[in-house]
Amino acid sequence: MVTTIQLKETTKDKLDKMKLYRQETYNDVLERLIEDVSDLNLKTRDELESAIKDIESGKWVSLEKLAKELGF
Repeated sequence: MVTTIQLKETTKDKLDKMKLYRQETYNDVLERLIEDVSDLNLKTRDELESAIKDIESGKWVSLEKLAKELGF
């Protein structure tokens, strides 16, 4: 199925600049962007889960202590 969407001219210009090659379609650009965001969201979720585990197990240092250790 193909559909038409409305874009601001500035948005279209930004999409044009994101093309990897001249004939790349807007659909390809948008799919790549969606995939990148999805991957980032998964990575962020995994990093947050890891950080929560570190905090729960006591593996953390306060900002004040870190600043003191670094000489700030």
